[in-house]
Amino acid sequence: MRKLLLCLVASGAVLFILSGYAVPASKATPGEEAFQKNCVICHKDGGNIINPAKTLHKKDLEASGITKPSDVIAKLRNPGPGMTKFDAKTIPDKTARVIADYVLKTFK
Repeated sequence: MRKLLLCLVASGAVLFILSGYAVPASKATPGEEAFQKNCVICHKDGGNIINPAKTLHKKDLEASGITKPSDVIAKLRNPGPGMTKFDAKTIPDKTARVIADYVLKTFK
């Protein structure tokens, strides 16, 4: 009985230690993570809660002349009315680039 209890405790300890390795790592890309942190509050699913006509979907971006990552970054840095301005201190250039790539690839 004592050996059984010892075996169960040892097995439980091993499972507890290994359980951290069984949790799958986040599959989010850096762009998705940055978008979730900075943009999703207003642009859930690529929409726009402030101006529903100006979504992040390709047709709406193209209608606004936004077709490449530098255009998205320019809009982050100098947005129109209603959108928060994200300077390079708030969203560094490298992060802005991964957000821009994510937006252009995700919201078709």
